[in-house]
Amino acid sequence: MNSTGVKPSVAPGVRLGHVSFVWRPWLASVTLLLLAAALLVFCLSIGVGDFPIGLSRVIATLLGRGEQVDEFVIMDLRMPRALAGLVVGTALGVSGAITQSVARNPLASPDILGITAGAGAVAVFLVTVSGGAATAVVSSVGLSAASLCGGLGTGLLVYFLAWRRGIDGFRLILIGLSVSAVMEAVTTWLLVTADIRDVTRAQAWLVGSLDNRSWDEVEVALWGTSALLAVVACAAFQFKPLHLGDEVAAGLGVRFSGVRALLLLCAVLLAAVAVSAAGPVPFVALVAPQVAMRLARHPTPPMVASGLVGAVLLIGADLIARTALPITLPVGVVTAAIGGPFLVHLLVRANLR
Repeated sequence: MNSTGVKPSVAPGVRLGHVSFVWRPWLASVTLLLLAAALLVFCLSIGVGDFPIGLSRVIATLLGRGEQVDEFVIMDLRMPRALAGLVVGTALGVSGAITQSVARNPLASPDILGITAGAGAVAVFLVTVSGGAATAVVSSVGLSAASLCGGLGTGLLVYFLAWRRGIDGFRLILIGLSVSAVMEAVTTWLLVTADIRDVTRAQAWLVGSLDNRSWDEVEVALWGTSALLAVVACAAFQFKPLHLGDEVAAGLGVRFSGVRALLLLCAVLLAAVAVSAAGPVPFVALVAPQVAMRLARHPTPPMVASGLVGAVLLIGADLIARTALPITLPVGVVTAAIGGPFLVHLLVRANLR
């Protein structure tokens, strides 16, 4: 009983062998509904195009019972784009949930921390600087792999600059904003001084798009995201006590510095993999964890729900960009139109508090 005489509700615990966890029916229900929504928009995305395919035919084809024409259109032409949206949205959602949980700040995301800006700066440098080592890197490693390295390097730089006997969320965001501003300035300088043809190619990549995705790019993103999500799932149980504070976590035997560093590294890698596959799609990593937290009525961003919201948001934005607008736009334009007002909303709420 508390001071008001009301017995507080405690979520029931579940124990399976040596593993125990808290059972939250509402969170589980919301997660299942988000999974169904992600699969629905995934199938709808596959069916949209110059050769429209109904939802029932899409499902039949995915189950191996479709006609030969539908199988060719779906598996060879449209599946890479839809699967890229699913993988990239999930990676960005989980990355945003981790960074916001570690920083304990709803404004923390790979966009704010400069990870996407660093990946973009490296990609623009390789596109606009012709000849020499840059051409060799693009031809041998690929633009996606180079941007992944750029995002990873920027994330590690922000982490080491923000480290002062631990990570403080406010300091992490300030340093991330500073590094992001420097990277964006470098990108702008490269675009201003480059050849106009290279600028067009770089701008198309910088906006963030799911157009013309290949199976090779999708497979790299899929395997990389799957491996990182497995690491996050293993470390998530030790991460939960950190929400109670470093002192409480240390009292429970959690090596909070190592767990926090491991999860931040996974968040940086997830964001870098997403950027390498689809370009720096803005605001998905910022919006998805906050929406998932409100839907699940959870005090912190739930990682699984955040990943599913990210997938729904990205594929849904791609559907809007392809069908609801007079001209076809890159998906990054739609996510920016959604995420910009949401960022203003978060800033207003923070100022009111």
